[in-house]
Amino acid sequence: MAEAQEHERLAPSAAFSDATRGRERPLGLDPLRTDFQRDRDRIIHCKAFRRLSHKTQVFLAPEGDHYRTRLTHTLEVAQIARSIARALRLNEDLTEAVALGHDLGHTPFGHTGEDAMTECLTEIAGEYPGVHLPFEHNLQSLRVVEVLEYEGKGLNLTWEVRDGIARHTGAVRAATLEGQVVATADRIAYINHDIDDAMRGGVLSEEDLPAHCTEVLGHNHGARITTMVQDMVRTSEDADEIRMSEDVWAAMGELRAFLFDRVYFGSIAKVEEPKAHGLVVALFRYFMSHPDELPADQRPASPGELPEAVTDYIAGMTDRFAIRTYEGLFLPRSWMV
Repeated sequence: MAEAQEHERLAPSAAFSDATRGRERPLGLDPLRTDFQRDRDRIIHCKAFRRLSHKTQVFLAPEGDHYRTRLTHTLEVAQIARSIARALRLNEDLTEAVALGHDLGHTPFGHTGEDAMTECLTEIAGEYPGVHLPFEHNLQSLRVVEVLEYEGKGLNLTWEVRDGIARHTGAVRAATLEGQVVATADRIAYINHDIDDAMRGGVLSEEDLPAHCTEVLGHNHGARITTMVQDMVRTSEDADEIRMSEDVWAAMGELRAFLFDRVYFGSIAKVEEPKAHGLVVALFRYFMSHPDELPADQRPASPGELPEAVTDYIAGMTDRFAIRTYEGLFLPRSWMV
């Protein structure tokens, strides 16, 4: 029933549930949900999704309740992506599943943790030639859904969802238009909410933003998102790929470069990042030297699998769990006789 309804309302270029390339392990049909709806539900109910609420987006340990976390970022990406998919008559369920799963493999402390993991893996690459460099959160997200969740069985998602998760960033575009929507919605979301958080933290003001960008995109948070979304829909309507107009794409890129210069590197909001970087490095080195102290269900089956096991363990940590683990390993505890 639901699959037939897709053919009535979706564009011919959409991904249809009954034409999926399938799963690694076949499932029986669900009377109420399509395959892509089932994937969305599996992601929402998995442990890695819940952990996103305690993982940094950009601002480490901010004093305030309104700064984004990795979870709120994910929800904003899903909302923007669904709006675009609906306007283009693409498959909203596939779009939502990819959006909700795209950051499941992110480390604690945001991209600072990702950089620290790359440094650690580089240190041991000579001893372990199979190590993949650099650490890439999109590939770790894919590993989460294929291997790590459900006690090592993986979520058994459809090929289209896994493809969208793996290719939401990087040079190779997703095979489906829905996956391509998520990749751009991710950029729309983080550029705009990072500006909003930077303004809340006193790092930026509206007047600091490049004048050319605001003239093209808009002079407030909502206006900029609206401009980008509407431009994507207009430009992609009759195209065979998801795109933006040249002016809007260029303005968005300029705004992103501005954020790297003024917010992501060297701003007052980032002063704690060296500590977070050092914490992740210390944890990685410790568990590489003490594999017997990894949780029993995460210890490697062979010595050659140790880097992967340590990577999985640390990448899965929330910020607060990483801090508690570091304190337990490296800081003295008070005691009474």
